Amino acid sequence: MAANGCREWMSVTKSVKRYFLRGLAVLLPTILTVWILAWGYGLLQEHVSIHINRGLVKALVWFHRGQGLSEAALAQYQADLEASFVRGFAGSVVGLLIATVAVFLFGAFLASVIGKILWRMAESLIMSTPVLRGVYPHVKQVTDFVLTPEQKKKSFLQVVAVEYPRRGLWSIGFVTGSGLRTVAGHAQGEFLTVLMPKAPALVSGYVIAVPKAEALVLDMTVEEAFRFLVSAGVILPEGEQRIPLRKACEAV
Repeated sequence: MAANGCREWMSVTKSVKRYFLRGLAVLLPTILTVWILAWGYGLLQEHVSIHINRGLVKALVWFHRGQGLSEAALAQYQADLEASFVRGFAGSVVGLLIATVAVFLFGAFLASVIGKILWRMAESLIMSTPVLRGVYPHVKQVTDFVLTPEQKKKSFLQVVAVEYPRRGLWSIGFVTGSGLRTVAGHAQGEFLTVLMPKAPALVSGYVIAVPKAEALVLDMTVEEAFRFLVSAGVILPEGEQRIPLRKACEAV
C-alpha cells in the first residue's frame, strides 16, 4: 500500500515538473522578448527622447514668450508641458517618433549628391583630428558591417565549416572576406578570411586564413549559425536533421 502511494506521489511529481518546464519553455521566450523591447525603449527614452522633448518644451515656451504672456503664466505653461512631454508616456513616444523621422531625413539627405559631398568633407575633418582619427575608422568599420543591407552582406559573408583547430575536428566560422594577398601569393592559391567565434558567448574568437578549397560552405543563414552556436548545438538550422547518436557511433 505504501509502495503504491509512493509511486503515485512520484508520478504526480513528474507530471508537475513536466508541465512546469513545458509552460516555462513556452512563456520564457515571450517574457524575454518583451523585457528586451522594454529595456531598449527605456534606453532610447533616457538618452534620446527626453532631450528632444526638453528641446521642444523650450522651443514652445520661447514661442509663447513673444505673445505677451506673463512670467508666471509661462512658468505654469512650461511645468504643464514638462509633465506631459518630458515625464509622461505620450511625450516619450513623440520624442522617439521625432528621432526616427530625423534619422530618416538625415539618411535621405546623405543619399543626395550634396549630402555625400558634405559628409566626405566632415569625414575628412574628423580624420584630420588627432584623437578622433584613432577611433572613428574602427567604429565606422563595425557599424558599416552591422548595418550593411542583407543583399550586400551575403556577397562577402558566408557560414562555413573548416577543420579547426586540427584535422578531423570541424568548427563553424564566418567568412569576413578574401584572404590577404601576401598569404595567397606565398601559398599560390585562393584563401578566405574566416572568423572562428568562441561558443556560446561569441564575443571573441580567432581570425584565420583558410584555403578556399578546404572551406565547406554550409546552407544556413548567419542568424541560424548564431542560434546554433549560442545554444551549444541544441537548436539546429532549418533543413538540418540530427543524426541519431547510435548510428553516428556505428559510422565511426
